[in-house]
Amino acid sequence: MKKFTRKSKIIIFIVLCPVFLSFSANGPADEEAGFVQEMLNTHYAILPDAPALKKYELQVSGTGFCRYKKYYQNGKQEYFSFHFLKYKAADYVGSSTNGILYLHTLNDDVIVQTYREKRGGDIDSMATSLAIPLKNMEPEDLELLQEKFRQLQAKLR
Repeated sequence: MKKFTRKSKIIIFIVLCPVFLSFSANGPADEEAGFVQEMLNTHYAILPDAPALKKYELQVSGTGFCRYKKYYQNGKQEYFSFHFLKYKAADYVGSSTNGILYLHTLNDDVIVQTYREKRGGDIDSMATSLAIPLKNMEPEDLELLQEKFRQLQAKLR
């Protein structure tokens, strides 16, 4: 069996490099997704009239998925997820101090899963919007956030 020559090693490396890079975790819109996730997590507000929330997770991936999980003190969990290709519009209801950001989708594109619900166990359903409570959102912040939503959606197409 012949040894690999320097030239054959270079050719093999050049051929395999794109294959290995295709498995990287980066998506087409990592910059926009990172900005949106940071902005939403920075301005996230726990509503005083909501049941005791133990923790939440809000993730926006570079591949366009928005995932929002809420964990309550009583053990109940709620999970919401949609892809930004299905994003339609955003509405903010409230003041610059406190409000709720509604992310609307084209149809029933938001996956809603509820675990350990007292009335009915686990429930799976679909919705047309996702509601995220926010605080200290100035109009300029909302405009910038909506622009990033549009850029994220455009890069995913």
